[in-house]
Amino acid sequence: MKSPNQMGNSIVFVEKQMSTIKEVQDEIVSEFEILGDDKESTIFYIMELGGNLKPFPETERKEENIIKGCQSKVWLVAEENEGKVQYQADSNTDITKGLISLLIRVLDNRRPDEIIHADLDFIQKIGMGSIIGSQRSNGLAAMIKQMKLYALAFQTKQNA
Repeated sequence: MKSPNQMGNSIVFVEKQMSTIKEVQDEIVSEFEILGDDKESTIFYIMELGGNLKPFPETERKEENIIKGCQSKVWLVAEENEGKVQYQADSNTDITKGLISLLIRVLDNRRPDEIIHADLDFIQKIGMGSIIGSQRSNGLAAMIKQMKLYALAFQTKQNA
């Protein structure tokens, strides 16, 4: 990612250091701490985050891209680009769309080994289980599992 840097009369683009998985999770925890114990605001914020997802291609809305184990429909695709995994997802419900957007925010554009070994502690730190309930918690676990399976597949392909 590049960010502008003013140098004299011209703007020079400097390569911006990408945040680590831990740093991104810490940012998310800070955002949710601002909301405090207001469950309604927290759920609204999660749903709002779903709006940050890139538009999902209609051609990818097929059965084999649906994450099994989710109560809602969640489509997830991944591709490898220059050794990093890039995800795209969508859902038929706003809250689930928000949940997958949080996972993409943390795991997108990372090396497969980073994704496979990522400890996604932000979920517990923000008390997601009590916010979304057990059914959606199972779905969230299924989303994480599928994202890590994609990463494992790309890692295996890289090492072949």
